[in-house]
Amino acid sequence: MKQDWKPGTMIYPLPAVMISCGSTPEEQNIFTVSWVGTISSDPPMCYISVRPSRHSYEIIKRNGEFVINLTTEDLARATDWCGVRSGKDHNKFQEMKLTPGKATIVNAPVIEESPICIECRVKEIIPLGSHDMFISDVVNVRADEQYLHPETGRFDMQKARLMAYSHGHYYALGNKIGKFGWTVQKKKKKK
Repeated sequence: MKQDWKPGTMIYPLPAVMISCGSTPEEQNIFTVSWVGTISSDPPMCYISVRPSRHSYEIIKRNGEFVINLTTEDLARATDWCGVRSGKDHNKFQEMKLTPGKATIVNAPVIEESPICIECRVKEIIPLGSHDMFISDVVNVRADEQYLHPETGRFDMQKARLMAYSHGHYYALGNKIGKFGWTVQKKKKKK
């Protein structure tokens, strides 16, 4: 039997990502977001939803660029800390010993310790209540070579040990249970 609850955001798990922004070293900041996702694959577009009261909101609105940095088990402490501390009061790169790197296209730093850095350019900002949605074009993706499969060049998610967020908690991702389309894939005949 199921119960009815008041409407709420119970879509979990979600990625826990660190967003880096700022066009100068003085304004560079990191904050943690879980309201993030894909909008389109062609053209590549994504979104982040940010409270207007957040320190980084005005930085992203003014510059129109940011980087989505995927997080790992090794980055769990920094991910949480950057989500509960304000860039108004802290230099998060320094205090978390994270390395601001130069992005290829956008004028915002990447986090060098992140296995995947997704460079984004804001296309539209939609006010939606508690958060505003920054609809953005993905203009570049930087992948750490240590996580690329040597033969295929594909990114190895298991090796990167990415993490997720679910209803107030961070989790390591579990074992792979299948791949897209595995339920209808034709089996190879044995010779």
